[in-house]
Amino acid sequence: METLIFEVGLALALITLTGLLSAKLRFSVIPFYILIGMAVGPHAPHFWIIDLRFIESSSFIEFMGRLGILFLLFYLGLEFSVARLLKSGKAIIVGGSFYVALNFLSGLLLGSIADLPIKETLVVCGIMTSSSTAIVAKVLVDLKRTANPETEIIMGMIMFDDLFIAVHISILTGLILSGATSFWSVVLISMTALAFIVLFLYIGRKIIKYIDWALNIKSSELFLLMIMTLLFLVAGFSETLHVAEAIGALMIGLVLGESRHVKRIEQHVLPFRDFFGALFFFSFGLTIEPASLGGAVGMTLIAVVLTIIGNLGAGILAGRISGISPKASLNVGFTLVSRGEFSIIMANIGKAGGLMVSIQSFAVLYVLILAVLGPLLTKESKWIYQSFERLRKKEKRARG
Repeated sequence: METLIFEVGLALALITLTGLLSAKLRFSVIPFYILIGMAVGPHAPHFWIIDLRFIESSSFIEFMGRLGILFLLFYLGLEFSVARLLKSGKAIIVGGSFYVALNFLSGLLLGSIADLPIKETLVVCGIMTSSSTAIVAKVLVDLKRTANPETEIIMGMIMFDDLFIAVHISILTGLILSGATSFWSVVLISMTALAFIVLFLYIGRKIIKYIDWALNIKSSELFLLMIMTLLFLVAGFSETLHVAEAIGALMIGLVLGESRHVKRIEQHVLPFRDFFGALFFFSFGLTIEPASLGGAVGMTLIAVVLTIIGNLGAGILAGRISGISPKASLNVGFTLVSRGEFSIIMANIGKAGGLMVSIQSFAVLYVLILAVLGPLLTKESKWIYQSFERLRKKEKRARG
């Protein structure tokens, strides 16, 4: 116990150095955090007091990682809000439906190819359907594309996807973690979870004016304590109803996203999101034995190809219906390729439910490849489009 604080300090030093390297390379930090976590852990060397195995601190780091999930999804809810979701209308329903359907079907296809059991297949479907909101938002800002005509479509599709994944996580939690054995007991638990989500959001919109009144306090300390109280009580209570704690955090974020104090809430929560979010990805990497990844390579490569094809198809369909250019449609498809936080949450559900170990290995490789490939494809989308156009014109001239 005496080395606990020192081990946490070592973990933070590794995370900080990795973050600095990522910033230097101007690339998404998520795969770097996972990789540094994989590089240490139980298989790492031990030099005097420098113990990179993190034996004493592993459960504490894992707990802080759980807090990271809560803050990531709480902040996500603040960014979107129920009102914004309802206003986005066409972009959400049309683009999001295509996106979710094509990626979910890709997951079913992969499950069939790999001959996975139904529970593992549904986890794989979730892993493959959930784009990384954190990476997508960062890429759009870094490439200065926030004002582009396709950005509204991208954000609409992301919001639809996040809502779908929230429902999917609730169903998976009922199916995998509740201990339910019969079909109807799973249905009952899943329906209870969905009813709770809908009811909570409905009641939340009705009482937001009273929440605003309660939050109308000058003290930053008391204001932060009230926000944390709401976050942890809702997340904890939702878990008792077999709704993942992360979804409870998302729901209270969606409700508070309509508060007139939302900017102040974001300002207070942002440091917690960044700090505990980094620990979430690092702690996930700690649980992975690098030697176990080899068995998931073939499955991962098939999944990557299916994801890129599915995303391009969804981007082209959404772009055509929305009336944007083919080039902008290509941007939509490539921007949504990145995978991250939700895919890891799905893998953790599979691990907690005692599913096949290969599912977690698959999730690691899948997230690492697409967290790197997604931003690269987005950055080079103009060059890819121009190359494709030159090739198409060359073939047309050859035929003519």
